[in-house]
Amino acid sequence: MSGVVVGYDGSDHAKAALQTAVDLGKRLQTEVIVAFGFEENPVGGEALDYWAALREHGQGLLETAIKDAKAAGIEAESVLVEEAPAKALSELARERQAEMIVIGSAGERPLVGALVGSVAQKLLHLADVPVLVVRAS
Repeated sequence: MSGVVVGYDGSDHAKAALQTAVDLGKRLQTEVIVAFGFEENPVGGEALDYWAALREHGQGLLETAIKDAKAAGIEAESVLVEEAPAKALSELARERQAEMIVIGSAGERPLVGALVGSVAQKLLHLADVPVLVVRAS
């Protein structure tokens, strides 16, 4: 096994997850794989502009996260995955034979969580490796 996968979207909770993943990477002496997952819709027209902007936004977030991780003294790489976030993280962890997945969570309001579920909830059911859910302090 190698690496710690961390989901990153630039939110305060994702920043806390990145910091936790960096700390774990140091302790485990392994790299951190920072991932941004998004589901692309195949519809054409203006939607293509939206998806292109989302892809560009995700790439910018990953560049910032990688700089932060490397500044903390850890080997890190970024991966942009065109897949729903929970599925993206679980598949990436499986492909890379990661030791674990770290993800931030704001905690959904009960009704929203019951109706659509959070990425963290979905990931707990999809992942083949341990999942650490981190909240911002």
